[in-house]
Amino acid sequence: MAYNFSNFKTELKKVEEFLSKEYTQLNTGRASPMVLDGISVESYGQYQAIKNVASVAIEDPKTLRIAPWDKTQIKGIEKAIMAANLGLSVATDEAGIRVIFPQLTTETRQNLVKVLKQKLEESRITVRQERERVWNEIQDQEKEGTLTEDEKFRAKEELQKVIDEVNNNLEAIFEKKEKEVLG
Repeated sequence: MAYNFSNFKTELKKVEEFLSKEYTQLNTGRASPMVLDGISVESYGQYQAIKNVASVAIEDPKTLRIAPWDKTQIKGIEKAIMAANLGLSVATDEAGIRVIFPQLTTETRQNLVKVLKQKLEESRITVRQERERVWNEIQDQEKEGTLTEDEKFRAKEELQKVIDEVNNNLEAIFEKKEKEVLG
């Protein structure tokens, strides 16, 4: 009986999706509503994501327009964006809030690439932990007698193929974002 890798592959897909999501929330100098996804605003006694209390639209390549459904929320949204310390400029007017993405300097681009590498390494660590967990399961199944020694080594080869593929996917995600950051 061969080892079933479906749960393992599902977990690795989650790691890839997590890395992609983390990268979309970074300020790369272009207006992107996803940068605001991690920011919560106090609204009627509860913390809500900005997209739950306002509409967020791209006004131009460097500006987002946030139009709260309740105009009394403008100050709270402004404070939350400033507190998030994303390096964004905020300007309020009677219609809502304009979030301006500043032009990235060479230094901020290099720092951003360091953050990208750090998040890539965190994802790789998660992949290694998953690989270790699965390898231990395979060895345990061999000890219990549900896998033969040959099946164990075939499973190890399959495990390595899956790991190599995922690492290549993570690297591709990183390289794409790095190219976007460095321009």
